[in-house]
Amino acid sequence: MKKTHYLLLVSTLLLASCSTKKKADLIVRNATVYTVDSTFSTAQAFAVQDGKFLAVGSTDDILNQYEADSVADLGGKPVYPGFYDPHAHFMGLGQVLDQADLVGAASYDQVIQRLKDYAQKHPDAMWIIGRGWDQNDWPEKRFPTKAKLDAAFPNIPVALTRVDGHAMLVNTKAMRLAQLTSGSQVAGGEVVLENGQPTGVLVDNAMQLVRRVIPQPDAADKERMLLAAQKVCLSHGLTTVSDAGLNRSDIELVERLQQEGKLKIRDYVMISLGEPNLDYYLKRGPFQTDRLTVRSFKLYADGALGSRGACLRAPYSDRPGTQGFLLLSPTELERILTLLADSKFQANTHCIGDSANHLILGLYGKLLKTQNDRRWRIEHAQVVTPDDFWKFNRYSVIPSVQPTHATSDMYWAADRLGPVRVKGAYAFNDLMKQNGYITFGSDFPVEAVNPLYGFHAAVARVDDKGYPAGGFQMENAVDRTAALRAMTSWAAYANFEDHLRGSIQPGKQADFVVMEQDILKIPNEQLRTAKVAQTWVGGERVF
Repeated sequence: MKKTHYLLLVSTLLLASCSTKKKADLIVRNATVYTVDSTFSTAQAFAVQDGKFLAVGSTDDILNQYEADSVADLGGKPVYPGFYDPHAHFMGLGQVLDQADLVGAASYDQVIQRLKDYAQKHPDAMWIIGRGWDQNDWPEKRFPTKAKLDAAFPNIPVALTRVDGHAMLVNTKAMRLAQLTSGSQVAGGEVVLENGQPTGVLVDNAMQLVRRVIPQPDAADKERMLLAAQKVCLSHGLTTVSDAGLNRSDIELVERLQQEGKLKIRDYVMISLGEPNLDYYLKRGPFQTDRLTVRSFKLYADGALGSRGACLRAPYSDRPGTQGFLLLSPTELERILTLLADSKFQANTHCIGDSANHLILGLYGKLLKTQNDRRWRIEHAQVVTPDDFWKFNRYSVIPSVQPTHATSDMYWAADRLGPVRVKGAYAFNDLMKQNGYITFGSDFPVEAVNPLYGFHAAVARVDDKGYPAGGFQMENAVDRTAALRAMTSWAAYANFEDHLRGSIQPGKQADFVVMEQDILKIPNEQLRTAKVAQTWVGGERVF
């Protein structure tokens, strides 16, 4: 009897211990979990419930405390917080997927051939739209002219946006539809002329002369484009993307698709400038849903370095007659920034040249006055005069940079800027040291979507070919811990989302990425080819 009583007692205790386990929706075990919390701690397992991390710890601790119908044994694979891209063009990526892809074309003739291939596959197209050409990659590095476009496509309008999005090449048919002539002028832009006649190249604001006559996609087209862009982003481990400039109708489309469960990916949207957007959103104020953050306006101070639209404090080294230009006047920039300073919105200003950065940092300082929690950002912060770096700390300004810009531009950046000025360009480590943080985005589709390309560029300072030996301006490389923070927890902070995600901690949304290789340990040359095994958003596997 005593033995029977003992066995009953043991059975009862075992059942009681099992019944005391807390219920979770998902348990991830036997992993290498990089939490990216304040101490950069690691763990082996975590439990998820209702789309949030419930507990994080060792595999034994989690299994002793929790049970779930869904248990993922990862066999030691590395897990990171969901990757962020804090500066990209999500809607733009969807649109580019529908266009002629000109990225990597090694010559103007190769551009023409790609367009012919595209036209064969799209015989009913009313326009031929393409993006991605870069004359800096061609044997002849001057801007192209419309002559070859006219010869190949005399009867259909063609509009080809440069890789940086700040210049466009069009043919005569497109110019006629836009009523564009040698006398066409626009503030903050240039209609490039040769012998007094338009060459077909439009820089910055001048592109609007043609864009206004290009047929625009309707809501159904945009939905299809967004879902296609989402598929690409999730496959690369991105769980939160940004849209660096959307109008109200597109913001409302994104929100609707998220509410309908079609868009799983989270989106941090910067509102495009324009009086209708300013009037509506300044009255409404910032807002944040489960998957959408709308609390910033996107401003453009200048253009791009590759098209010489970046505004410099001294002339371009390879074209002494020009210093670039501002896209908005200093007076207009100050007016808009003053409106934002009197609201709760962030100001996120595109600044490439040292003159643009100098101007905007000065205006930020005038309005913000001292350190603060407004989290105003400089987007790109690409060329900064050394005596302006301290202003990032004084006014708590966040540098939102794109590491692959450095490895794309390094072939010709010194030609544009000269050997002294280029040292203040792509200065990620110098910028990070100001406040102790920085954010890494891609600016896709200007650059590739894969965030590991930026991770690699930031730590190794070489491109996909391993060039240059020893790295480009290695004094401004960052270590891997900082690079991971810049695309997770620091990016979440820059988006006012650090209380929601960016690290693997109890109470935060369960966005995480499982990799096949550990990007904190593998050799530099393997970083670009590291594979995403799984992507999870809110505790749901989406890739």
